[in-house]
Amino acid sequence: MTLTDQEGIRLQKVLASAGVASRRVCEELIVQGRVRVNGKVVRELGSRIHPETDQVQVDGRPVQLDPDRVYFAFHKPKGVVSTMSDENGRRCLADYFVGLDRVFNVGRLDSETTGILLMTNDGDLANQLAHPSYEVEKLYVAKVRGKITRVEIQRLLDGVKLEDGFQKADKARVLDQNEQSSLVEVVLHSGKNRIVRRMFEAVGFPVLELTRKSFGPLRLGNLKPGQFRELGRLEVSSLMEAAQAGSRKERGR
Repeated sequence: MTLTDQEGIRLQKVLASAGVASRRVCEELIVQGRVRVNGKVVRELGSRIHPETDQVQVDGRPVQLDPDRVYFAFHKPKGVVSTMSDENGRRCLADYFVGLDRVFNVGRLDSETTGILLMTNDGDLANQLAHPSYEVEKLYVAKVRGKITRVEIQRLLDGVKLEDGFQKADKARVLDQNEQSSLVEVVLHSGKNRIVRRMFEAVGFPVLELTRKSFGPLRLGNLKPGQFRELGRLEVSSLMEAAQAGSRKERGR
């Protein structure tokens, strides 16, 4: 083991390598007391850390220090199964991520649902975000058959009984409607299979089209079906915050 391995790497170099800012600006951040290592403010420019084990925050936001970790927002098209392989030969996520080794999806969307999926090779973060008890917020827009009323919207908010338990929406509102169909925005935390479709069926309004517009802090934005983009540093930081918040909530139960 070299001396560098024993003592770690200079904090400003690690921050610059992680894309926080130039090394000079990172030094200023440290001196200003805006950087924490393992929860403690570090102001010494000679401070060294071990990126593999130490946790670093800048202005209270976690920083991903591993340069080999990748994160993508993907707009899953209709008819694509949320797996990296399919024994039946159906289109799957791997068809869109050729050449990106070990990238996988966090959570799932049924084959007929479109919208945002997080793709990454960060197993730790994926396990945290996908854990049911962490309750990552998800926003969907559903086109349902018929003209839904306030009564059914309130039932979604109050909760409906499904075969696998009671489920309610955090928010629900009508965006548009006509005599044939309604466009409804619904927010919930559950990641159960086909949960949005089953909730609308329970109130008598089957889903015709369904798109997930957000997953935690991630937004679908202008991504077209089949397109993906690499997440920015602040987006990754927001995901790490969401995972850490969920972890604290789980420990407090």
